[in-house]
Amino acid sequence: MKRLSIYAVSALVATALLLPGCVSNKKYRSLQANYDEMQRKEQELNKRYQDAQQQLSSVNTQVKSLEDRIASERSNVAALQDALNKCLTSSNQGNVNISKLVDEINASNRYIQHLVNTKNKSDSLNLVLTNRLTRSLSREEMQDVDVQVLKGVVYISLSDNMLYKSGSYEISDRAGETLSKIAKIIMDYKDYDVLVEGNTDNVPISKPNIRNNWDLSALRGSSVVQALQENYGVDPKRLTAAGRGEYNTIASNASESGKTRNRRTQIIITPKLDQFMELIDKAPESEPSTDTAVMPADTTMVLPIEQP
Repeated sequence: MKRLSIYAVSALVATALLLPGCVSNKKYRSLQANYDEMQRKEQELNKRYQDAQQQLSSVNTQVKSLEDRIASERSNVAALQDALNKCLTSSNQGNVNISKLVDEINASNRYIQHLVNTKNKSDSLNLVLTNRLTRSLSREEMQDVDVQVLKGVVYISLSDNMLYKSGSYEISDRAGETLSKIAKIIMDYKDYDVLVEGNTDNVPISKPNIRNNWDLSALRGSSVVQALQENYGVDPKRLTAAGRGEYNTIASNASESGKTRNRRTQIIITPKLDQFMELIDKAPESEPSTDTAVMPADTTMVLPIEQP
């Protein structure tokens, strides 16, 4: 590396603080400046992580909202259908003008279908992305890579044994081929943002240049982000590096196998929130009725309701 490693900088700063008489003031100030710069970068990294978490939470909230809206529209259609049938079967109504009611039912059906199509489009893209990635990975790679789609978001989980050198946040040589395949998928889906999130087990880190598992997880996420940018040309504006330390477990840390599962890095691929909301808001326009439908009161009509 062209600049001092974090380990070297921290070690030198610590030495300088303990033995100020052993180094010149100029060198001491340089070490202190490097240490301050590390602190600033860490704060910036934490802020980007918080922003990414908020965006991911917003995406999950919007998916849930979309599902609730679909359910609400279906209930509305059922109520309108029931009201229409009551009007048509009432013996003392005479002739009933039902044109407006029919239009409302048809408009609700169209909007339901629009919402369903929007959700299906997002789900289909995620399915294609997942299938392409899993087909490109070898059997050996699949032992260290887990791909899932949860609530409209693609999660690619990579084991630390495959990604990093032992006890380090530096990318191992054998991880390069796998990351290149993931990078190709990311490059092909340019409308998706990418959050790279490091996770650890609960064993305290014992490296002089890494204070705790928060540091280690964040540094590992940052290493993958920089590899995607520098080695494979992924637009850095789409990337966010983050770390969740030991607090996002998927297994118990009471066993070695559980700790192994918890030591992972997740590449989380999400649709851009603003584009997703545009799809939802582009509801189909209702078709105005030009004729008035008048039917006898003793006639019962059941309108077909489209099902997604």
